Amino acid sequence: MNTTVYRNGNTSRLKGLAVAVIGYGNQGAAHALNLRDSGVRVIVGQRPGAAFDRAREAGFSPVPAGEAAAQADLVILALPDETAGDVYAAEIAPALRPGAALGFIHGFNIHFGFITPRGDGDVVLVGPKGPGSLLRSLYLEDRGLPALAAVAHDASGRAFDLALAWAAAIGCTRAGVLRTTFAEETETDLFGEQAVLCGGVSALTQAAFETLVDAGYSPESAYLECVHELKQIADLIYAQGLAGMRARISNTAEYGDRTRGPRIIGEPARAEMRRVLAEIRDGTFAREWINEARRGAPILARGRREDREACFERVGAFVRSLMPWLAG
Repeated sequence: MNTTVYRNGNTSRLKGLAVAVIGYGNQGAAHALNLRDSGVRVIVGQRPGAAFDRAREAGFSPVPAGEAAAQADLVILALPDETAGDVYAAEIAPALRPGAALGFIHGFNIHFGFITPRGDGDVVLVGPKGPGSLLRSLYLEDRGLPALAAVAHDASGRAFDLALAWAAAIGCTRAGVLRTTFAEETETDLFGEQAVLCGGVSALTQAAFETLVDAGYSPESAYLECVHELKQIADLIYAQGLAGMRARISNTAEYGDRTRGPRIIGEPARAEMRRVLAEIRDGTFAREWINEARRGAPILARGRREDREACFERVGAFVRSLMPWLAG
């Protein structure tokens, strides 16, 4: 492998600049706090509500998105994908200073054309590979999350340096930053969420649970085996890789893994993965999701109602009640 890992970013590139973080959610809060703790002047753009109150409690003086953008040299959008385009068009674009840079933590809106920058400023991306809560806690421990960085428009001739400075200021260069493109970051992120991290894991664990219950096994045993123990395996893979995980389970488990796993995720599943990826790459999923959100997200609402009534969730709540430390 000849991948370049960037572990140095000159945060002095941000010295004297005002950085607006638009959106004080999980990621936005971590970026704003880490940037501030690295000596950067941060302005938070956030409408009134719970996130507004959290920003004030953290010592910020949040203002509307347009007001924050009007004061900033770098505007970081940390808004949900489904609302960022509308907020940008209505509030941010009219307020941007000439030459102001735009920063994104996910390439969705740029890659699929829901945001079209005017072209006189840098457009960069820094995407930490983990939740904002972990980005913040690792920063406080003088560690960092790996991140991806990309440039969509290099108006200054130093756009990647700006991205690295931002990555350094939030702690990501302590671990390492990989250069990518907006397209690659967006498409791999969506595919990972849908095929493995959220969609794949959710569907697989629920299907396995239901298979055991339908065969007459107790729901509690099914949940403990197919869901509860997943964390132990995921933690081993996270720390040791697949080979390291297999070295730490029983020979029986490893043999079952190697001989039965490919039957579960066989060619039909791989073919469906290719179709899912194609829908991501050609914009089908992005257009579908934005239309769903603009209709009030009825599919999400129905799924959430079904979750509340599902045996899977009721049994899970009971199993978790046996481990009161999880509440902390």
